[in-house]
Amino acid sequence: MSDTSSKEHPPQLLDRVVIRFAGDSGDGMQLAGDRFTTSSALLGNDLATFPDFPAEIRAPAGTLAGVSAFQVHISDHDISTPGDAPNVLVAMNPAALRANLDTLPPGATIIVNVDAFEERNLRKAGYEVNPLGDGSLSAYTVYEVPMTSITTEVSKDAGVKPRDAERSKNFFALGLISWLYTRPVEATAAWVNERYADKPLVQEANLRALKAGFHFGETAELFESSYEVRPAELAPGEYVNITGNTATAWGLIAAASRSGLPLFLGTYPITPASDILHELSKHKEFGVRTFQAEDEIAGIGAALGASFGGALGVTTTSGPGIDLKAEMIGLAINLELPLLIIDVQRGGPSTGLPTKTEQADLLHAMYGRHGEAPLPIVAPKTPSDCFAATLEAARLAVKYRTPVMLLSDGYLANGTEPWRLPEIDELPVIDPGFATGTNHVDGDGVAAFWPYLRDPDTLARPWAPPGLAGLEHRIGGLEKEDGTGNVNYDGANHERMTRLRAAKIAGIANDIPPTELDPGEGDAAILVIGWGSTYGAIAAGVQRARARGHQVAHAHLDHLNPFPADLGDVLSRYEKVLVPEVNLGQLSRLLRAEYLVDAISFTQVKGVPFRAASMESAILELINARGVGPVPGGPSEGAPPAEHPGRTFPSNGSNGKVAD
Repeated sequence: MSDTSSKEHPPQLLDRVVIRFAGDSGDGMQLAGDRFTTSSALLGNDLATFPDFPAEIRAPAGTLAGVSAFQVHISDHDISTPGDAPNVLVAMNPAALRANLDTLPPGATIIVNVDAFEERNLRKAGYEVNPLGDGSLSAYTVYEVPMTSITTEVSKDAGVKPRDAERSKNFFALGLISWLYTRPVEATAAWVNERYADKPLVQEANLRALKAGFHFGETAELFESSYEVRPAELAPGEYVNITGNTATAWGLIAAASRSGLPLFLGTYPITPASDILHELSKHKEFGVRTFQAEDEIAGIGAALGASFGGALGVTTTSGPGIDLKAEMIGLAINLELPLLIIDVQRGGPSTGLPTKTEQADLLHAMYGRHGEAPLPIVAPKTPSDCFAATLEAARLAVKYRTPVMLLSDGYLANGTEPWRLPEIDELPVIDPGFATGTNHVDGDGVAAFWPYLRDPDTLARPWAPPGLAGLEHRIGGLEKEDGTGNVNYDGANHERMTRLRAAKIAGIANDIPPTELDPGEGDAAILVIGWGSTYGAIAAGVQRARARGHQVAHAHLDHLNPFPADLGDVLSRYEKVLVPEVNLGQLSRLLRAEYLVDAISFTQVKGVPFRAASMESAILELINARGVGPVPGGPSEGAPPAEHPGRTFPSNGSNGKVAD
């Protein structure tokens, strides 16, 4: 069933393709996209995905508000984004077509479930006439496939009711696309058998739909050809396809293992962070304890209590939860205890865009507490990098006895990419260095334990879990006396403690890697600098600009507080500094304030990641306007070169490949 080639019609070779599955939120598009991604990962393709969820729990079926989509970019070379625009759109109903049509470049392929294009569904989607017959899709190659009727027909003699069989049409679409792009379906069939083993009728309907879709592509003679994207050249090792939230959860487990600390997660479910709780709850064998609290404040309070007790305390949330946790974060800073606060950012303010991505919590992480209360901030740049960033955040928290903010976002959390499993010995050892005895002798020779007697190198105070004889001490939110930890209201002591806490965080700059800089070849006058999930689009945009013969440098920040010690020197080397962000210019404000650099903002807050084409346009506009000033509001998003599922057109100087 997986052999899609023939001597007469061998598959056409592609170097990459972008496919978008779209349908109603009940049509199983996330599942279809996920299984196609898994098949591609098993084949060895490099890939990147972008799931796009509706915010409503159950929007009216067939409406634009209920459209769910999953975009996957597969290639035979290294890529860093889920692709600017789909080469292929699979639209399960009129609403899916209408909601996604403006993402398609001319010449793209549209495969529609023609059974859903009936008058009632057309009205729900806002169509006055059927777009399949009015000529409005003439710029695209459109294939009308009766997915629903074929799915119900092939399931009829298995005893599956028509309404139940209809739910399997996503597997028909998956089978068809698997044939079209030469994906084996055996792994998907095995998954169906295992997943629905206790529901034999559902299992049978899904398997029959999968096979029917595959064989439809093979026998219907509807398509000119099938296509093939060969495996990418990846470094040797064992790979898994991983989401950012799963990588974060595994990073927490690794941090607990490498530190010898029990892991405690105190949290309250919130989109898009909840999957971290779900993943960690599966791994109690690693000493993981998860606590689903009644609210955000209780979640972080429990995590901070666990840290006081000698555990690796963690809380997970999104922007609205950070609002509620602010007072407890301030307490953790005053107590000087390790604590990980993981903020999976989403569109705000308030409830905002729960299922959409944004980078707008950076200034909140920097300053969103009363008093002088600095803390380290770490940000992953790709879904798989969430693992390493989480390990780094835990290392800093434990070593410097401080809460650390990890700024992920919805795009990273739900996106996927291949990740090489590291060897255990490759991971850093995290030494909690618990206090083991008294650390101070007074003038009378009496030994005592001082809870705020600092390490001269890190300025970290001792970590002494309760219950250790001779190390009894009290902590709390009131200001403490330096050394003894006694409550102290003296102004001079408060200033000393405030400056010590700030100096401890600032000193971390000497314990983190230098700025991650790709200077390119030759002398570049322009530096594009970003943080977090803008990495992929920036890297692709810079690559496109270089392919046009321009010298452009790229820097990306993993540590946002403190900044790397060499960052000021790096920034000073360039005539212009462009700062792309999915906010209104928060990093650029920090760079301007800290280094007096003329950081030029390029921003968007549309709930979606940057496109590589818009990044390229911003870079080229800045190159063309050297010495003129900022990009006013950023350029409009341009479409990438027109593409067809059977061809990939070269960009200028790109060696026959379009940068992703």
